Amino acid sequence: MPAGMAKGQLNLPRPQGNRMTLDQALAFGLLAATIGLFLWGRLPYDLVALGALLAGVVLGVVPAASAFSGFSDDVVVIVGAALVISHAVARSGAVETLMRPLTPYLRGTAVQVPVLVGVTMLLSMVTKNVGALAILMPVALQLARRTGTPASALLMPMSFASLLGGIVTLVGTSPNIIVARVRQELTGQPFGLFDYTPVGLGIALVGFVFLSMGWRLLPTGRRGTPSLEAAFNIENYTAEARLPAGSPLAGKTVAALEALGDGEARVAVVVRERFRRFVPRPDWVLRPDDVLLLRGEPEGLERLVARAQLVLAGDGQAPGQAGEISVVEGVVTAESPLAGHTPGQLSLQGRHGVTLLAVSRAGHSIQQRLSGLRLRPGDVIVLRGEAAAVPEALAGLRVLPLAERAIAFGHSRRSWLPLLVLAAAMALVATHVLPVAVAFFGAAVVLLLLRVMTMQEAYEAVEWPVLILLAALIPVSEAIQRTGGTDLLATGLQHLVSGLPPLGALTITMVVAMLLTPFLNNAATVLVVGPIAAALAQRLGLNPDPFLMAVAVGAACDFLTPIGHQCNTLVMGPGGYRFGDYARLGLPLSVLVVLTGVPLIAWFWPLGPG
Repeated sequence: MPAGMAKGQLNLPRPQGNRMTLDQALAFGLLAATIGLFLWGRLPYDLVALGALLAGVVLGVVPAASAFSGFSDDVVVIVGAALVISHAVARSGAVETLMRPLTPYLRGTAVQVPVLVGVTMLLSMVTKNVGALAILMPVALQLARRTGTPASALLMPMSFASLLGGIVTLVGTSPNIIVARVRQELTGQPFGLFDYTPVGLGIALVGFVFLSMGWRLLPTGRRGTPSLEAAFNIENYTAEARLPAGSPLAGKTVAALEALGDGEARVAVVVRERFRRFVPRPDWVLRPDDVLLLRGEPEGLERLVARAQLVLAGDGQAPGQAGEISVVEGVVTAESPLAGHTPGQLSLQGRHGVTLLAVSRAGHSIQQRLSGLRLRPGDVIVLRGEAAAVPEALAGLRVLPLAERAIAFGHSRRSWLPLLVLAAAMALVATHVLPVAVAFFGAAVVLLLLRVMTMQEAYEAVEWPVLILLAALIPVSEAIQRTGGTDLLATGLQHLVSGLPPLGALTITMVVAMLLTPFLNNAATVLVVGPIAAALAQRLGLNPDPFLMAVAVGAACDFLTPIGHQCNTLVMGPGGYRFGDYARLGLPLSVLVVLTGVPLIAWFWPLGPG
């Protein structure tokens, strides 16, 4: 056992004979019905969990006084805060910036997979695994588009890598967090931030080697389902930006500037000396204060403007504008006062509180500055303004808003602050200054206070169904332990493993957790199996810690289906995967995890009684 970890004696209810009591029967019946509804899949997970909580209270197996204790549980706070922090890191572009030096060398699948798998794995060690995957998925899809690599060869290995990286630290994955909580309840001492590291790191290294070669087991020729963004049949936007004085790009060529946008945005026109317009060649040399008309998709434009540190026309907060900023797309209608007029004539900022960032006009290439452009019905425009003022401005301007999609253009949050705040939180936890829940909650609040992200973005980053699932199932899972059901199940498992050596019992525990989590949910699996595994260890006269570790590893390593973990679900559409594709790569990886994980757990966490 790692230094600093105290052991206590389990305080579990002892069975009263071999007969099941009425409360135990009700608790098991509730659990079976809940699992059945999960497997049925016709109802949302969170609704099933809420229904189970209500039924538990009605049946009397969940005390009414503790029915909502799960909503204040540390695990719910940690998962929610980790999702907010991960979103901020993704929006910051910091990871993207760190990977830029590598992208020129990532030309073949055999090179791309190990690099993306390794980066995803490392990032998952310090932040929530689903957040790490969300950060790097756009990088992978962009790389696949540029090099012609099938996205299906990249995304599933990255998803599995995020699961493997998550088991290395406490905050990487929900099962680790929940197992730490189970240990605290049973022994009085939770697992620490890096107590998972010796075992998790060994498993992750083996997984890295396998995934770097095993991607060849995946089917080829699969196409991902189009995203919402792909449904927008909008020609490239034209935006206006200025090269500020003192820019390091002054004296550099247009090609050097466009390279910062990864080829997804280009300089269409250079306006010099106010009125002189030029269509530049790639070797055209830029000067300070050049006005550039940029053409591309919003993502490419945002990347180019942020990396080149250009001053976007209409950017900046107007006087008296102190609220959250919103960026929206809309279509100019025939009744709009914008039709036939220029933005300058209508004084958009002064009268409506919005500024024009970009324009797309079907079948036409815009060659003039946006302030002097006469808008037409059917033009698609991007407006920026205070969130509270944007709906009124759209109504007043008779602009029809398009379906909502995430657009970073116009409110970029590119900075290193999220990574610095995350590093500070991890340091405070590692040095035992603050508990995990407080440190991560504080980090999320600090990011909001620093305006790295808006409150609306924070609310959207939180996976509320996951939090509700956790909060509702915690009291339900405790009902099994409260009624003595965990000890009863442990007795059954004891009979199953009777005659087996301790390593055999440990292996069965990990396999049971691994087989349940693809069809149940990793959080629900840990909440149910964790106390049972600890009780089994006690009845066998063994240390409960390795059994809890086995549950954490087994529940976190869900490689068999797309439904057991959000990461697997997240890549299913973009990768074009089918249900059976996961087992092709996931089954041999699961076997490797068991063969590697069991000996490592027994080595670092001795099975003998404490």
